[in-house]
Amino acid sequence: MLKVTKFGGSSLADAGQYRKVREIIEMDPSRSVVVVSAAGKRFSDDHKITDLLYLCSAHLKYGVSCGSVFQMIKDRYVTIRNELKLKVDIEKDFDDLWNEMTGGIQEEKLVSRGEYFSAKLMAAFLGYEFIDAAMWLKFRLDGSVDKEASYEALSRLASGRKCVIPGFYGVMPDGKIRLMDRGGSDITGALAAAALEADVYENWTDVSGILMADPRIVPEARTISRVTYSELRELSYVGSQVLHEQTVFPVREKNIPLNIRNTNDPTNPGTMIRESFDSAEEDSLITGIAGKKGYDIVTITKNGMSSEASSLRRILEIFEKYNVVISYAPSGIDVYSVVVETGVFDPVRYQILADIQKEMKPDHIHVSENIAIIAAVGRKMAFRSGSSGKIFQALGESGVNIRMISQGPEELNIIIGVKEKDFNTAVSSLYHKFVQ
Repeated sequence: MLKVTKFGGSSLADAGQYRKVREIIEMDPSRSVVVVSAAGKRFSDDHKITDLLYLCSAHLKYGVSCGSVFQMIKDRYVTIRNELKLKVDIEKDFDDLWNEMTGGIQEEKLVSRGEYFSAKLMAAFLGYEFIDAAMWLKFRLDGSVDKEASYEALSRLASGRKCVIPGFYGVMPDGKIRLMDRGGSDITGALAAAALEADVYENWTDVSGILMADPRIVPEARTISRVTYSELRELSYVGSQVLHEQTVFPVREKNIPLNIRNTNDPTNPGTMIRESFDSAEEDSLITGIAGKKGYDIVTITKNGMSSEASSLRRILEIFEKYNVVISYAPSGIDVYSVVVETGVFDPVRYQILADIQKEMKPDHIHVSENIAIIAAVGRKMAFRSGSSGKIFQALGESGVNIRMISQGPEELNIIIGVKEKDFNTAVSSLYHKFVQ
């Protein structure tokens, strides 16, 4: 049994959190590969180390002294080292880094040092070996991860070893450090799990798994105990953000279960994500409810349009011309509706509408603004009659008017559009209708 474990910034904020991580690792000897983020916030007004490193980089760019900011970063790690009583000469590493900074340093290398220092300290604290991400995580020239080369390198380096790996960065073919998007340590952990063909990838954070609804809207929302990768993709697409989106792909390709756990509540089983579950394990019609605001619905009406073979393609090509991604495209007889994010649509709104008018010569174009999209997701929905009826009933009883409805061909979800002012009411109503 091999478990790859990843710990986020909140799990590494101070020496107390490091102790919690070691207790978790010692609870299960199969947790032999550990991926870590840079130190996060210790309290609400604190600073994440990565933010401070970006600030240092900005100061250097404009010729402003960053000595005080750099000292804050150094003090944080030295304090952790001292409180854990570790014999790690981290001061030398910081002196070397400062010398690089004064002589000119690549921004991505500077920002990556948060994860680097976290991993050096954690390796010493656990008694594990340190493997620098630059030694195995390889990017191609186009910025994509070279999985074949990366997997081979880590398999060779980590074979039979207990090790700690910094997340968030890798190396380009020319040897320069390349960062992933923010939250990229999740991806590093998933890539490491895939490379080593782990039995489980554990992602430890400050929440006990994925909740069935946004706790800011439904404070009593339950944790999703089991969710498929397909369901997670549906929930993530409409606003449920627990993991970086690209985290799922490496482990899903290898059919590796992904377990989201809470460092501050280690006995909680959290959320288990797998490709599928036995029907005997399934217990709820709805897996989760997610949504987000900030959409417009563009509706094009033209008599006889449904009989024109190219009509939909021509409409979609207009949006493609302006690089506007279409989120959903519900349709009716002689009516096509296109759902787009307002922030992307607004700058080119009038150009698109003008092109539609010129190309399609519609009878009518209407834009519905201030729309929120909500998805009710569940792998059992396809096998239960009345799911849509319960949604209509719940929203009708709450006085919420549905502006759009769509269901995917896999029947994993039912998507509805409502006015933004009704968003919280709609989410709460659906949760309590299906869950309680």
